[in-house]
Amino acid sequence: MTIQEIQNEIVDEFAMFDDWMQRYEYMIDLGKSLPLIDENLKKDENLIKGCQSKVWVHGEMENDKLVFTADSDAIITKGIIAILIRAFSNQHPSAIIEANTNFIDKIGLKEHLSPTRANGLVSMIKQLKLYAVAYQTQLN
Repeated sequence: MTIQEIQNEIVDEFAMFDDWMQRYEYMIDLGKSLPLIDENLKKDENLIKGCQSKVWVHGEMENDKLVFTADSDAIITKGIIAILIRAFSNQHPSAIIEANTNFIDKIGLKEHLSPTRANGLVSMIKQLKLYAVAYQTQLN
């Protein structure tokens, strides 16, 4: 699936819920299915700067695709990074770089987060795209 197809799928899933309490519960469930980062990779260099809670992300290339793993010490944040990883993991770095993130606005995520969590969301997206730029540079 392309990033856009995955993002559309996420938007459709969130549209099934009537209120934000249900959506938060769904995000928490998504966090439980997050591909977890290896404990050895929970180091400062894998911490996302700008997040209120601790979020570790690691990306590596597998068959020309960037695969992400992550973890967080907060359940909502874990759900947020799970959504982003679902959208961007197992994709070519150039596709990640070019992808827009307006699906975040379509599901209303940013407006339902505290300002510090919204800043953290932006930092998470930035970090995933930085991984893509780094690996894309290596491919060229």
